[in-house]
Amino acid sequence: MSTIVAVLKNNIACIAADSLTSFGDTRQAAEFVTDYDKILAFGDQSYIGIVGSAAHHLVMQSLFEKHADKINFDDRLNIFESMRQLHPILKDEYFLNSKDEDDDSYESSRVDALIVNRGGIFGLYSLREVDQYSRFWAVGSGAEFALGAMKVAYDLFDDAEAIARAGIEAGTCFDTSSAMPMTSYSLEVD
Repeated sequence: MSTIVAVLKNNIACIAADSLTSFGDTRQAAEFVTDYDKILAFGDQSYIGIVGSAAHHLVMQSLFEKHADKINFDDRLNIFESMRQLHPILKDEYFLNSKDEDDDSYESSRVDALIVNRGGIFGLYSLREVDQYSRFWAVGSGAEFALGAMKVAYDLFDDAEAIARAGIEAGTCFDTSSAMPMTSYSLEVD
C-alpha cells in the first residue's frame, strides 16, 4: 500500500507520500518509473494523496480532467458531495467494483485519501466519509507508524514539512509496502 500524511501547523499545510508501488511481492521502486508521485494536484490549490489500488491514481487523474465541474474540495461537505456525484461515474465509466463487505451500510468507492488545500487537511474514506483534521493524519499501510512519529514531532518542530517528513520516514522504515524517496507539497491555509 503506502504511507501518506498531511500536517497543519502555523497556517501551513503539507501533504507527503512515499513512492513505492507494490503488486503482491513485486516492489516497483521510484528509480524504475517516472510516475511514482502518489499526490495529485487538483485545480490551483488542492492536493490529494490516494492509497489502495495502483489504478486509483490514474482513474482519479482522469476524473479530475473529465469531470472537474463536479469536484469541489473546499470543505468537508463539498468533498462528500463531490464523491457522491463521482461514485456513479466511477462505477459506470471506470468499472469500479464497489463490492466490499456484505454488511457495509453503503457501496464502497474503494478510495482512501488525504486532501490538503486552503481549507485545511481532510481525510476521505471508502464509504465517502470525510473528516477534517486540526493537526495531522495519515493513511495507508504505514499510517500507524507515521501517526506515532508525527505525534512526537508535532511539538518538537514548527515546520509542517519537517513533521510530515518524520511521519513518512517512520512509515518507510517499518512498513514493507512503503519506501523513500518522499514527495511533498505545502501551501498556506486560510
